[in-house]
Amino acid sequence: MKFFENSFLFIPVKIFSYKIKDQLQHPQKIYCIDTGIINSLGVKFSHDWGKLYENIVAIELKRRKEEIYYWKDYSHNEVDFVIKKSLKITTLIQVCYDPAGESFKREVNALLKCSRELKCKNLFLITKDTEKEFKEDGTIIKAVPLYKFL
Repeated sequence: MKFFENSFLFIPVKIFSYKIKDQLQHPQKIYCIDTGIINSLGVKFSHDWGKLYENIVAIELKRRKEEIYYWKDYSHNEVDFVIKKSLKITTLIQVCYDPAGESFKREVNALLKCSRELKCKNLFLITKDTEKEFKEDGTIIKAVPLYKFL
């Protein structure tokens, strides 16, 4: 895996934990720098725009030289990107291609749980075309279209 990472093919992202043992114990999420590889290796019957958007955000965060992790709790709530600078969590990013229906609620709930646990108030939801700020449980979440994030 280290060879693939060093040759700029894959971006491994570890789970966020203050304990090194937890980071080593949990699986890493792998993002592909060349999105063409994703399309050529995967057997698909429809486009998974959400996964593609998440992959694009990972590439952009890597380009910005951010220290990135993902967050997951024991209830399987997951936040796509936790950005850490030095010893502080600065930003939480959730990617949701189409914020409609149950997936939107699930994504926002995970973002809020992570925000409470990591004490971070800078929350972003990257979407296809929604741009607005909204308040959930007293916390402001900024929805930003992918093209503006990039």
